[in-house]
Amino acid sequence: MSYQISVAASDISFDCNDGESVLDAAERAGFALPYSCRKGVCSECQGGVMNAQGVIEKALMCCVRPAANMTIAPRKIEKRERIVRKKLDASVFRITQAAPDVTVLQLRLPIGVRAKFRAGQYLQVHLDDETVRNYSMANPPHQSDGVHLHVRHVPGGRFSDDALKELAVGAKLRIELPYGEFFFRDESEKPVILVATGTGFAPVKSIVEDAIKRKLARPMKLYWGARRKQDLYLADLARKWHDEGHVEFIPVLSDPDDDWTGRAGPVHRAVLADHPSLDEHQVYACGSPAMTSAARDEFTQAGLPEDEFFCDAFVQTNALEPAA
Repeated sequence: MSYQISVAASDISFDCNDGESVLDAAERAGFALPYSCRKGVCSECQGGVMNAQGVIEKALMCCVRPAANMTIAPRKIEKRERIVRKKLDASVFRITQAAPDVTVLQLRLPIGVRAKFRAGQYLQVHLDDETVRNYSMANPPHQSDGVHLHVRHVPGGRFSDDALKELAVGAKLRIELPYGEFFFRDESEKPVILVATGTGFAPVKSIVEDAIKRKLARPMKLYWGARRKQDLYLADLARKWHDEGHVEFIPVLSDPDDDWTGRAGPVHRAVLADHPSLDEHQVYACGSPAMTSAARDEFTQAGLPEDEFFCDAFVQTNALEPAA
């Protein structure tokens, strides 16, 4: 059985199978809705659903599974080529410790296979218990023979604190990609502000290195927020970008070390201190849901158009594991 999904104030409609989410159905039909976690936590896919009285109520498109025809009012919907995802058995190529609680995992794809994704997107790691974990790809798209993942350790985490300990070079991981509407938009010429907390640096790294490779001329500023200096686990790389003129790097610590002389406080507030008006910018924010939510609210109040804010909120799986 299937149901007809109509989009309010448009001529767009598509079918949704019984038990299928509106987000999945739209994607299958070639339409893109905003989303991030696909777990009903980050609220990035929040839109409206018309009830029986004709009133639009808020709902999460990744969670809505229709039992009848319905009308929706998403925040944004775009026609897009149908996504072709691949499930691949990747091999562990290198494991390095970037910080006490961050592991950089480099995976190689089978010989002759390439990963097609956009800078900023993520993949899913399929675990033996049939659950999945989401991790952003930190390498740029032109490095397509493998993927780099920045894994933050969470006590009790099914992957980061369990499976990761058992991994060795040569081990296999089942992955599926690409996922995510958090990717760099080429059509704009506006200055870019990148905002990250923690391992939200991973997709930002992909975006910056892609821009460098393609010699994009748009001005970029990177605000990377962390608790302490050691949490800025690839600060030397970001400073290298800065010194070479690719991106202006502004590190921000929320619990600064005694010898810290840089910016302090919530990272999104540092952005606002430097940019009281954001109406001529485009923002990409990635990290904790608290940061991305606060950034959306306060940046739009500072004049940032809603459709120029792109985010990827890193949420937890079963309250234990980060989602990206």
